[in-house]
Amino acid sequence: LICPVTVVNNWRQEALRFTPDLRLMVHHGLARSRGEEFLEQVRGDVLLLSSYSLMVRDADLFTQIAWSGIILDEAQNIKNADTKQWRSAKSLRADWRIALTGTPVENHVGDLWSIMDFLNPGLLGSAREFRSRYLTPIQADQDPEALEELKRHTGPFLLRRLKTDQNIIQDLPEKMEMKVFCSLTPEQAAFYTRIVADV
Repeated sequence: LICPVTVVNNWRQEALRFTPDLRLMVHHGLARSRGEEFLEQVRGDVLLLSSYSLMVRDADLFTQIAWSGIILDEAQNIKNADTKQWRSAKSLRADWRIALTGTPVENHVGDLWSIMDFLNPGLLGSAREFRSRYLTPIQADQDPEALEELKRHTGPFLLRRLKTDQNIIQDLPEKMEMKVFCSLTPEQAAFYTRIVADV
């Protein structure tokens, strides 16, 4: 499972809670295993949690494994096919792949190609074919037929929930907001005041 570094610990907590019998390995930080030690630790049934930056930095290790599956959380991190993150994700071998993202595709139709090409290589053609067949007609020309065709090709692979869907709303808990105020120490307040004055 690859995710932003800011949620590695959240995923660790969730894994411990929901899959307590599954061996868990967090590949993160300076003390993370490398080389043969890493390869030995990922043998057998193990859930490996790591970050996008380490997927790139430790690509030589990650690509040596034939993974059962790969899950990308916050998959918008690979929306640009010209990045090392996308190339590293694409180079991983796995029997199945899942991409989780809360970022709507409506932001930019082009984001869909790189994520779908990670999930189902070739489904939407090459980047150039996608651009001429879907991206330009949809974004520039507002072509409803191109949009419908794209929906037909991708629909079976997208599990999408809208917060406005009444069935979903019933499943969601009430929103909770907590304000926690933390006072600055006198040293922190003085430092803050100096920085503000400098700016």
